[in-house]
This record gives sequence, structure tokens and C-alpha cells, in this order.
Amino acid sequence: MEPSMPCCAPVAGQTRQPRAVPARSPVPIEHDDVALPGGTFLMGDAFGEGYPADGETPVHPVRLAPFPMDATAVTVAMFEAFTRAGGYRTDAELAGHSAVFRLAVAATRADILGFDPALPWWATVAGADWRHPFGPLSRAEPGHPVVHVSWNDAIAYCAWAGRRLPTEAQWEYAARGGLAQRRFAWGQDLTPGGRWMCNIWQGSFPHDNTGEDGWLATAPVRSYPANGYGLYEMSGNVWEWCADWFSAASYADSAPADPEGPPAGERKVIRGGSYLCHDSYCHRYRVAARSANSPDSTSGNCGFRTTGPS
Repeated sequence: MEPSMPCCAPVAGQTRQPRAVPARSPVPIEHDDVALPGGTFLMGDAFGEGYPADGETPVHPVRLAPFPMDATAVTVAMFEAFTRAGGYRTDAELAGHSAVFRLAVAATRADILGFDPALPWWATVAGADWRHPFGPLSRAEPGHPVVHVSWNDAIAYCAWAGRRLPTEAQWEYAARGGLAQRRFAWGQDLTPGGRWMCNIWQGSFPHDNTGEDGWLATAPVRSYPANGYGLYEMSGNVWEWCADWFSAASYADSAPADPEGPPAGERKVIRGGSYLCHDSYCHRYRVAARSANSPDSTSGNCGFRTTGPS
């Protein structure tokens, strides 16, 4: 399999239907913000490890104003409060199905609608959504990151909570945790002292996960050590949506201060990798790594964290 293979499953082109979007909450929603100091950092892949199609180069200086960042990804419990506020239905719920990792499916055979020929470890499962992350026979756990949320869903949550999605530059700066020119959020080595620092695949992907880190799919937030800024799971666990449109050429003419990415595009940036990443095919749990998906795509390994307030 090609090493540039996408790490997440697109579920695009879903039928649009009218839906209720809750008005902004009159009560401030509690987010565990970490105040980041801002400043100048070097953004991009300094080790030549990125996939050319991802556009991780050139390495370029970026200056950011101070900003707050969620210490963790938005959890199931936080997202549930949003949906209860006004009956919001996600893209996956409107479509009636979403993408679930094959070994984690919890559904009857009739609910498994098919497999992507290009990404056969993904099953399209009827009834898979943020409440049922592995299919209708599963239930989401409150302390886990919410998944099966599209970029559209994340933006709707932000509008209600008075938050924003981070820009891609903010996300990478935050993930680096104050470390300059390092491969991972904690340093250079994947398993310093033999310790797993993030939730990714162990074993031979996609058939054999040894489970050395204790998880086949999502882990609860704060399961792994925080980085130098006090942010958890900036690598692995779930992909995280960013505000920016994606372009593989965007680094060549990026604004030097507080860049917001291209003005338009077809896909939105996702960052951080997920529990399915493995260096044999998807080395995108590096802090410089980037990928993208369409704004209406949903899957069992993509969520988000926020910055704010808006």
C-alpha cells in the first residue's frame, strides 16, 4: 500500500437537510483553556519525512499572537450538552451512516453497508454516529473525544459555545509544546524509555493490533502525558479539524503573522493523526504532519478541539 494513502475515511457528498442549530449559549460553556504565549516558531517538516502531496514544506517562520487552547479534544459529554440545547443533528445522523474501523464495528451484518475498495479497513455502517461510535450496538463514553463529527458540525458547536476552531498554524504551534524542531509533541523518540506517549496502532496494520497502549480505538482524554504547554493527545487518538482550507502549496506563500490559510478550497485541514496511524503507511502523528478531508466527511477517528472565545 502506498505510504501517502489517506488516514481517514471520506464520507462526502451527504444529502443536505434543514436542521436546527442552537443559538449561542447564554451561559458560558466550561472549557479547560490553556493560555499559550504566542511568539515566533518554525512551522513545517524539518526532517524530510512528510508526503509530498501533503505540502509540509518549506519550513517557514510564523508569528502568532497569544491565544487560548482546549487542553483536550471536545468530549462526548461536552458535545451532548450542545445537541441537547437545540436538537442539533450531525451530518452523520442526517446521512444515516458513517465510517467505522473494521475491527471495531459493533453492528449487525445488515447494518454494514459495505467497504471502501481503496480503504478496506473502513466499513460504512448504518446508525454509526457520535452517540454510537462503532455502530448501533455501541454507546459513546462521556470522557472520550467525540467522533463522527464533520467540520460543519464542529463549526456549529463553536457557534453555540462561543469558540473557534484553531487555525492550522495555531494548532501546530500548540502541538509543539514549546519544543523547536522536534518530531513529536514530546521530543524526538516515539517511545522514550519504552513508554507509549500517544494512542496509535501497534503491530501490523490493519489486521493485527497488539494493544500495547491499551486501546484498539479511542482512549479517554488525558490518557497520555501532556506536552510542554499542558495539552493532551496532540498526537494520535483522533484527528482534529482546523479552520483552514487545505492546499499543498500554501506554505510557499504563507502570511508571516497569524496566517489563516487559503481563502477557498475543497477540503479542510485535519491534524494530529489518530489511533489508526502507523509508520508503515501513515506517519502523520508527527507535529508537522497534515492531512485534509471534505467539510461534510465523518468517521470514527476524527474529532476537534477549540480555541476561544470567539
